[in-house]
Amino acid sequence: MIGIYLCDDDDAVRHQIQSALEWKILVENYDMKVLCSASHAQELLSTVENGRRGIYFLDVELRDEDWDGFRLGQELRRRDPHGTLVYITSYGDLAWRTFQCHLEAFDYIVKGSDPVGPPAARCLEEIHARLLDERQDPAETLTLRAGASVRHVPLSEILFFETAPVSHHVLLHTANSRMDFLGSLNELEGQLGSRFIRTHRAYLVALNRIDAVDWKHSKLWVGGHECLLSRAGKAALREKMGGDR
Repeated sequence: MIGIYLCDDDDAVRHQIQSALEWKILVENYDMKVLCSASHAQELLSTVENGRRGIYFLDVELRDEDWDGFRLGQELRRRDPHGTLVYITSYGDLAWRTFQCHLEAFDYIVKGSDPVGPPAARCLEEIHARLLDERQDPAETLTLRAGASVRHVPLSEILFFETAPVSHHVLLHTANSRMDFLGSLNELEGQLGSRFIRTHRAYLVALNRIDAVDWKHSKLWVGGHECLLSRAGKAALREKMGGDR
């Protein structure tokens, strides 16, 4: 069972989130439980078991002389390096602060006129899906850092990679998303092996997701996306596909 911990000194907000999470756990039958719902950092820390992976919903603006959400997150990272942090805040753009503090926050829930319960429940659903992905064979997933978050992407969902406009960045394409992360196609090519092929200096493609190849015009389509095909890429692809084309 995975423990969930809440810390917010606004009782109404904390109760909304707790109720939404407990309802989601009940309806979806998640192997999770809200173990602590605290208004003070020390109260939460007193219940956390070192080394046991948890999920933490933390208010950024705690009314505490000694603790704010970022310092609390740093202490939780020390005790639970693989835990999942979600921040509750009145401000929408805090990724730079969590990155600066090396916190790798999973998400942010912004307080406002709308209830915070529904986004908290959706967030828990995404966390649960991510945890299921992590239980797959590590050889079948790609772990990468996208912004302030660490993502685990199943290889079966990846269509192709391409170089990004930003230097030393790569774009990962799946059927429904595109992710920008720090990396290089050379490193990925060595890491991912024979299931992916370098069709061009700017493209690394999943072999089993190729829809069609236009040899004459040096193009191919992967999951409906057009990619480039270099002379070296043609030779490598012909060899992989077997025989001349």
